[in-house]
Amino acid sequence: MSAEKTSLHPRNKHRFRYDFPELIKSHPELKNYVAVNSYGDQSIDFSDPAAVKSLNKALLKHFYGISYWDIPAGYLCPPIPGRADYVHYLADLLASVNNGVVPTRKSIRGLDVGIGANCVYPIVGHQEYGWSFVGSEINSEAIKAAKAIVSANPELANAVVCRPQSNKHHIFKGIIKPGDLFDFSMCNPPFHSSAEEAQAGTKRKLQNLGKQRGKGVTLNFGGQNTELWYEGGEVGFIRNMIEESAAFGNQCLWFSTLVSKSSNLPFIYKMLQYAKVAEVRTVEMAQGQKISRFVAWTFMDLQKQDSWVKTRWGQQV
Repeated sequence: MSAEKTSLHPRNKHRFRYDFPELIKSHPELKNYVAVNSYGDQSIDFSDPAAVKSLNKALLKHFYGISYWDIPAGYLCPPIPGRADYVHYLADLLASVNNGVVPTRKSIRGLDVGIGANCVYPIVGHQEYGWSFVGSEINSEAIKAAKAIVSANPELANAVVCRPQSNKHHIFKGIIKPGDLFDFSMCNPPFHSSAEEAQAGTKRKLQNLGKQRGKGVTLNFGGQNTELWYEGGEVGFIRNMIEESAAFGNQCLWFSTLVSKSSNLPFIYKMLQYAKVAEVRTVEMAQGQKISRFVAWTFMDLQKQDSWVKTRWGQQV
């Protein structure tokens, strides 16, 4: 048995090192990318986009029963364990207002802000907890790819809806419709403030992987512009999200977003205070050496939260 990654959420299926023989059974193509590394362990070259994509296909097939998954060249190929952690900690957040019970049914509805071409959050959320999702996306190629994943997997077809965002300055406006109710929203915001900053970040990532690359470095495992950078960077995006969320405070129980830089937290808390939210939660997640976190907020006081849970979720078993 491989060593357990105790830093991951207890319900995360990726707490143990990758079992490549088993993963290859689920996705034989992965065999082409697996080799014994300098430590004597089977692994892949994590700087190779094709290898990472093949690993993701294997993980999604093996652990979540997803028979078809693909993304266009140049789009964000996310690390599945970390994405799963966000979903599991969100489940705990919902449980915290439901007598400790995670609500597991299709009527539990999440909004994935920026579903991307990969559709990973809805995949994990639905396959693990039965939730349904609306995924917003501003990039037409990304939403086309996400829709292809949804339509090719019968278990997702009636559980995930992709909605295009036509205005790059809006996050919830144009996506949350009159009458829509969401139990949570989630987001992995672009954290660079420019294309140049994103390019520098990708170079650092490659160097950390031991792959010194020259000026010709590509973003093909790092994502598209809309996935990686936003004018004003992470805090600019989250500030916009907080400001817009106030108009939908009665339509979503918990808003949430990942925050990559802890130094951004004080500003975010000030923005939340200014928006007059009722409650704020900060949830820390650790993946190996990296510490990440998400901030969640609600405009509903405890009485409204209780009413929401009783009305929408009913008696949980």
